Amino acid sequence: MKIYTKKGDSGETSLFGGTRVPKSNERIEAYGTVDELNSFVGLAASYDLSDAGTNYLRKVQELLFILGADLATPPSSKTRIDRIAAEDVSFLEDAIDHLEENLAPLKNFILPGGSQAGATLHAARTICRRAERAAVACAEADDISQECIKFLNRLSDFLFVIARYENKQAGIREETWKPDRQ
Repeated sequence: MKIYTKKGDSGETSLFGGTRVPKSNERIEAYGTVDELNSFVGLAASYDLSDAGTNYLRKVQELLFILGADLATPPSSKTRIDRIAAEDVSFLEDAIDHLEENLAPLKNFILPGGSQAGATLHAARTICRRAERAAVACAEADDISQECIKFLNRLSDFLFVIARYENKQAGIREETWKPDRQ
């Protein structure tokens, strides 16, 4: 299979099921941002992580592929694919609860950063928020699963918590935000 097809040279692409849409379409923006997010999660996973972090991020990357396919496939399509489900949101909630057992409760805002893995996970969280905004915009213009939006909302929380967790595992102290203004 060739990597290039030349079918997108006109500025259009195909959704699963064959419908052609402009590459500027809200649906393309949503799943394209999820693809970018998956790359950042992969970057974070390339660093030295805890065993829990490695396992969680591997599962998240698999779920992001499902999410991308879900966003690329209108619910009305006859194409059969796996879709994000309530159990995927529950997986993230359970992971957050598990990781938070090892973290001090937050009393202040913290500055994003820390270890390479932690800082990358904080960057991934911001990309996840952008993906969520893109999915909401897509839902305003087209039919998408509400589970996709719930999943992205919960995933950004997960990425924040796992960034904190990995920084703690690496022995990096969190820097609290203290505004200089009086």
